[in-house]
Amino acid sequence: VQLQASGGGLVQAGGSLRLSCAASGSILSIFSINAMNWYREAPGKRRELVAGITSSGSTNYADSVKGRFTISRDNAKNTVYLQMNSLKPEDTGVYYCNVFVRRQYWGQGTLVTVSS
Repeated sequence: VQLQASGGGLVQAGGSLRLSCAASGSILSIFSINAMNWYREAPGKRRELVAGITSSGSTNYADSVKGRFTISRDNAKNTVYLQMNSLKPEDTGVYYCNVFVRRQYWGQGTLVTVSS
């Protein structure tokens, strides 16, 4: 499975960004994607789970982003999205998409920088 993430960039505090991550690969013609997740890695910190969504649409969020971020998925396009609103400088980091199709796969990461 190949994952292509996009949508990162530089934004001022209080602004919004929408990340997308599209999955592709021949295995997807046989197996469906189970969980789809977004992680982030801030400078000097460990990678952490930001949000996740199951194949049935159940979602979970890190406490730090609840009420500000929304994860969604389009199963027909094998794509997961992360709508990020009311961004804060502490949201700065590299955001990675992660999917589970018989095993975990990671995208290449997209940089989000929030200026104060």
